[in-house]
Amino acid sequence: MTPAAPETTGPEPPGLVVAAAILDDPVRPRRLLAARRSRPAELAGRWEFPGGKVEPGEAPIDALVREIVEELGVMIELGTELSDGTPWMITPAWRLRVWTATRADGREPAPADSHDQLRWLGRAELATVDWLPPDRPAVRLLGALLR
Repeated sequence: MTPAAPETTGPEPPGLVVAAAILDDPVRPRRLLAARRSRPAELAGRWEFPGGKVEPGEAPIDALVREIVEELGVMIELGTELSDGTPWMITPAWRLRVWTATRADGREPAPADSHDQLRWLGRAELATVDWLPPDRPAVRLLGALLR
């Protein structure tokens, strides 16, 4: 008797990248924090919400808090997850999820090696930076939230 072939459940689910739309105020936000990529070369100079990849076995929220400490040196308090009802794909292999957040420790964020500049942007300034395409749906949603 030969062993049965293992069941297949379809394609591997996409990897997950998490990001924080850090707001200046949780109740009446006027500005959000944007981070300019310094690397890799194909992304350098473009803007995004800070965050990073979820490691195997790590909860998305835990990964996001870890990534913000690594990238900006601040602790955050998470708000709501942003969604327009469609998955935000970075590539066919990577999906993006974005949460609102505020600084929990009151410290001013500072860029680490993957970003060379941080800017607080008001609603009127959101269109003045070159956002990476996967972040643009979140930017549109946040534009309506900012006062």
